[in-house]
Amino acid sequence: MTVQINQQKMVDYLYEAERDVKEVIKLTDDYPQLTIQEAYRIQDALLARKLEENGTKQVGVKLGLTSKAKQQMMGVNEAIYGYLHSDMLALEWEAIEFSQLIHPKVEPEIAFFLGEDLVGEAVTEADVVKATKYVAPALEVIDSRYKDFRFTLADVIADNCSSAKFIVGSKWVSPHMLDLGQIGMVLSKNSAVEQTGSSAAVLGHPATAIVWAVKELAKVGKGFKKGDIILSGAMSEAISFQPGDTVVADFDVLGSVTLSCN
Repeated sequence: MTVQINQQKMVDYLYEAERDVKEVIKLTDDYPQLTIQEAYRIQDALLARKLEENGTKQVGVKLGLTSKAKQQMMGVNEAIYGYLHSDMLALEWEAIEFSQLIHPKVEPEIAFFLGEDLVGEAVTEADVVKATKYVAPALEVIDSRYKDFRFTLADVIADNCSSAKFIVGSKWVSPHMLDLGQIGMVLSKNSAVEQTGSSAAVLGHPATAIVWAVKELAKVGKGFKKGDIILSGAMSEAISFQPGDTVVADFDVLGSVTLSCN
């Protein structure tokens, strides 16, 4: 028997899980027929509720599954996207409160700050670089609301791609001053190296991932605006952290960005 999709019920379910800091059973356990299109509609409705109830505002977009290895692991052949809100922005000099999170992980990314709008299905990598005013080192905290961090593609999209927090480093560089496709990175926790990676892991080049996102947004009448922040995708596997931990991502040319946790 097919179970009718109740979008508002799903939005309430995910909103309350994040608000109450509790993990929940993934949506597709009860709604196995949930489609990608329906998941994005749930994501939109969930974020609209956050905008209204949390007094926050949209400041950009994050990309997920930008690694070919992760796509193969999930059995998909394209990336996904979610939205960044102003209340997700954390600061290097203020520790993140672990009690506000469920089972967080952190991953290193390059943040793009747009100086121009970026819209339409004809966008190229050159257009992305031209529209970008600065790039900067960043860390994204992901914190799936689902039990044991396990989910299907539709589940994670509905849950705003596990978004929780993000931190941007203090060194901002013009994209014309470096080779965006060849930036190396070392991710350390408490001074011990945990992961190494490269911007080439992000669909070969971070601008390629952003081109994909612009084209996907254009299909639903959306796009990027001047001032938007784009997290272009993880450069390595995510690592978990606990109270008392300090995580540092050191990037070639871009410098470093630090997360600490209470």
